[in-house]
Amino acid sequence: MSDRIEAGQMVFVADGEIGVAGVREVRPHDSTFVINVQNGGDFVLPMSAVKDVHSGKVILAVDQLPEDVRKALRHPHAAEFRSSTYAASDPEEGALKD
Repeated sequence: MSDRIEAGQMVFVADGEIGVAGVREVRPHDSTFVINVQNGGDFVLPMSAVKDVHSGKVILAVDQLPEDVRKALRHPHAAEFRSSTYAASDPEEGALKD
């Protein structure tokens, strides 16, 4: 990771895709951070769930995410993009699928 995670940064499941969450809090004392997934709520994640941090963006390592987070990431933009589904449950499928 080239940058550090900070509150307020946008969170993505793949670089170049639409943001799916925001960092609410960083907890360095226990190496975790809190994200708020749009339409999904708050989740505490370990730093191992981060694939990269750069340009003010946090890219998640989808294969390191708990199932409840993957479930929340399936439809973070349901209100804006009714026909789109994020493939966060399977990192091999990419970030956004029709």
